[in-house]
Amino acid sequence: MAISFDKALGIHEQALQTRVKRAEVLANNLANADTPGFKARDVDFKAMMQRAQESTSGFAMNRTDDRHMDTSLSASDSSLMYRNPQQPSIDGNTVDAQAEQSRFMRNAMDFQASFQFLNSKFSGLTKALKGE
Repeated sequence: MAISFDKALGIHEQALQTRVKRAEVLANNLANADTPGFKARDVDFKAMMQRAQESTSGFAMNRTDDRHMDTSLSASDSSLMYRNPQQPSIDGNTVDAQAEQSRFMRNAMDFQASFQFLNSKFSGLTKALKGE
């Protein structure tokens, strides 16, 4: 019987990829903290996980008519949202450096937790294959 990593790992692989995407977006925000007019963005983690769950479970919405709305949005643009600043700056930049650093560190901790979970799944699969 063949082992399917998609079924063995579930949605956790997509969660790890989403954490990487969010780290890139938050790092971009931090890099542009002093750029006039820059608008801070963030990833809608919940929406991306919902989309990943629908794609793995096979319960996604289907278009049965050309007049129906297309619900299959691209993950790159549909998941990025602009952040509303708590205190806007005079130059139009919406990046709050301390808040961005806090979000980046929280995302790094979540990434590490997801990575450790996947690592334990792989070690469990290895032990099962070896018969331990």
